[in-house]
Amino acid sequence: MRHARDPSLSSLEVPNQLQSIKQPYEMSAPHLWLRAESKAMEHRSALTPTTAKALIDAGFKITIERSTLRIFDDAEFDNIGAPLVEEGSWRDAPKDAYIIALKELPENDDTPLPHDHIMFAHCYKQQGGWKDVLARWPRGGGVLLDLEFLQDESGRRVAAFGFHAGFAGAALAIESWAWQQTHSPEKPLPAVTPYPNEGELISHIKEVVAEGVEKNGGEYPRILVIGALGRCGSGAVDMARKAGIPEENIIKWDMAETAKGGPFQEIVDSDIFVNCIYLSQPIPPFISPKFMENKDRKLQVICDVSCDTTNPHNPIPVYSINTTFDKPTVPVDIKTGPHCTVISIDHLPTLLPRESSEAFSSALLPSLLQLKDRKNARVWQDAEKLFNEKVATL
Repeated sequence: MRHARDPSLSSLEVPNQLQSIKQPYEMSAPHLWLRAESKAMEHRSALTPTTAKALIDAGFKITIERSTLRIFDDAEFDNIGAPLVEEGSWRDAPKDAYIIALKELPENDDTPLPHDHIMFAHCYKQQGGWKDVLARWPRGGGVLLDLEFLQDESGRRVAAFGFHAGFAGAALAIESWAWQQTHSPEKPLPAVTPYPNEGELISHIKEVVAEGVEKNGGEYPRILVIGALGRCGSGAVDMARKAGIPEENIIKWDMAETAKGGPFQEIVDSDIFVNCIYLSQPIPPFISPKFMENKDRKLQVICDVSCDTTNPHNPIPVYSINTTFDKPTVPVDIKTGPHCTVISIDHLPTLLPRESSEAFSSALLPSLLQLKDRKNARVWQDAEKLFNEKVATL
């Protein structure tokens, strides 16, 4: 792994943000139990030493499972006074403890869930296997408080990894394009590992871009970002700029440009396509297998940051599997035109695990503090209401 787990790499502005948060609560404080992530190569964390310390200072009880994957060393939590317990011991946690984490629960386990869980469960939009996942909570008497659907009064998510997802997705898309200029289709992009900070990632991408541009006759790639006005899309555009892609080669689309409905010729006329939309309802596909079978097609890399692979309304129906950091690309099955690959990693922000975790956890903190008065906290009441609505569809 490329990172050195250096605490000094934490974003300097986060502690200053947290200092401004007051904790005038008088009700009994909840117990938050940080579950160790079990997803391969998931190095992010829902709680960081910074936010865990803020919660402890507010009177919360915090328990941290040990983890060899987490970007933050166990000692960083120990140093702020958070008790450490063995990985996987959340199953035996007190029934009133909230089990908090980011990604899916361990695989091959369908036991009932008696605890309330705060996490991304990926089961509210009829993803593959959603019924089996969701049913575990009502069977056990627990509640799912899904991080993806925690919203403020305006309907905006209170905390999201969107910016870092787009940033990392564009980085890998650009790297894949550069790789394909300098290697044959038989040699796929090799495994990638997390970076200790944004600076090292940018430095690497700029280096490979220079190599790719040289092999491409001095021409930079044209990159089309759909969803460019959102958090995710703005991250993708930011990375493209920092990688040295000329502004005129960065095509920024959002709802106005896609209103006419796909498929879009402009996608296959670009070298790189980065999809950053939030899919909330069925839409016409952005591209199709027929569009891809074109001898004049320029498109060589698709990064589906949204990663709605198993969603029945996936707007990019030219691939069917999620890729991983150890195998980041999958080829599109086409017979005409240049080789094309898809990146569909569903936890892209772990490419910058420390910075993305600090940003996300800091944004989530004000809502976590409201767990002291969950019955009167709109964000948590709305989350529980949505859970009950989804359970009713089982």
